[in-house]
Amino acid sequence: MSAFLRQFPLLSVMVWAPLVGALVVALTPAKAKVASRLVAWASMLLSLAAFLAVAVSFTVGSADYQFVEEVSWIPSLGASYVLGIDGISLLMAGLTVVIFPIVTLATLDFVERGQKAYIVLLLVLEGAILGAFVSLDLLLFFVFWEAMLVPMYFLILEWGSDRRSYAAVKFFLYTMAGSALLLIGIVYLVALYFGQTGHLTFDSRVLGSTALTSRESMLLFVLFSAGFAVKVPVFPFHTWLPDAHTEAPTAGSVILAAVLLKLGVYGFLRYSIPLFPEGARKLLPLIIALGLVGIIYGAVVCIVQKDLKRLIAYSSISHLGFCVVGVFVGILQGAQGGVLQMFNHGVSTGALFLLVGALYQRLHSRRIEDMGGLWSTMPKLGGLFLISALASIGLPGLGGFVSEFLVIAGGFSKSAFVGAVAAGGMILSAIYLLWAFQRAFAGATNERTATLSDVGPKEVVAVLPLVLLMVG
Repeated sequence: MSAFLRQFPLLSVMVWAPLVGALVVALTPAKAKVASRLVAWASMLLSLAAFLAVAVSFTVGSADYQFVEEVSWIPSLGASYVLGIDGISLLMAGLTVVIFPIVTLATLDFVERGQKAYIVLLLVLEGAILGAFVSLDLLLFFVFWEAMLVPMYFLILEWGSDRRSYAAVKFFLYTMAGSALLLIGIVYLVALYFGQTGHLTFDSRVLGSTALTSRESMLLFVLFSAGFAVKVPVFPFHTWLPDAHTEAPTAGSVILAAVLLKLGVYGFLRYSIPLFPEGARKLLPLIIALGLVGIIYGAVVCIVQKDLKRLIAYSSISHLGFCVVGVFVGILQGAQGGVLQMFNHGVSTGALFLLVGALYQRLHSRRIEDMGGLWSTMPKLGGLFLISALASIGLPGLGGFVSEFLVIAGGFSKSAFVGAVAAGGMILSAIYLLWAFQRAFAGATNERTATLSDVGPKEVVAVLPLVLLMVG
């Protein structure tokens, strides 16, 4: 069965099903809302099915890329359409194909205007993210990397909150600036390889053999990592994230937290470290320091937040700091923890943003002071929120504990200071999330919360798979 499945271009099906679906929806009459929804669901489920076929046939334990597809794309530039998947990209692609159907199910009924455009943007965004996770050609990777910006920009701009224009432009400018440096790095690396071999290629598997001086390795590491650091975002390149998260519609916030930010950490793992190991080694203390600052800074700022959605947004800065520290401590435990944290953060924080979005649809406020006693009027939402918060904190028995424990253990293997600071971030996360839960859900109800309806079947069905993924 495995050999049979490998004969099909499953990765292309996974990537292009949403993109073709977006084109079909775009050509569908605006009044045909049912048809647009059916096409969207068919596209997303086909992408999910292709991923499951890959996962079933995937050889665990192999360090090689699997299901590789390679076709000449732009011969004059040496660019090829090359797709491949390994354990890291398998994990993140899997999270992506799960998140998008969940987001669509949970939010589509609340989109009152421009539903067709909303669906098109979601499908384009899914295809671009998947393409970035499985591309092995640097030019193809960059095309997908840039293609993500446009749909997310318009999702924030058209369906966001009051300050959506400011947040959308800030998101676009920050990420474009990082992308420009990344492109310069890609072109420089390709030029160096061409100068040494006379062969023009963007294949990342080949470019890793480029002979680099210490100075070139450090410069290229900085250029590549600048683009990835903005996407994570690593402190101090984080300022676009709270605004984008807070002002984005629920779908935008969930996708940002669950998968889009992970592309930055993925870029470190896939390109910055393996292509420029000497540069990474020399700048490793700086990256770890910035990751630690992000862990503590994000957690401390969370404690003083009055907006529940903004609190969760800043928590992403803290939790992604764990990913950065884990990846760069140079210990296997830490790297494993960093990768698992990418997945676990996407699941738990994605669920929290979905639940905050459901609450906002009923309360029309995200201010914690407007809440209170929600547990008595919305027990389903309260239960789901509590489980998600505990997973985000890292309660033993839930996925977040495993990943954060591995990062902390890797940190202590590096130095006692790194481990202690990371552990402090875990303690602070318990403080801000449990305190927020207490203020929002415990106590007596008020005039605004006494008559609220609980989450409906669709919203429960949407969040439940994420809750199940938190257990482990």
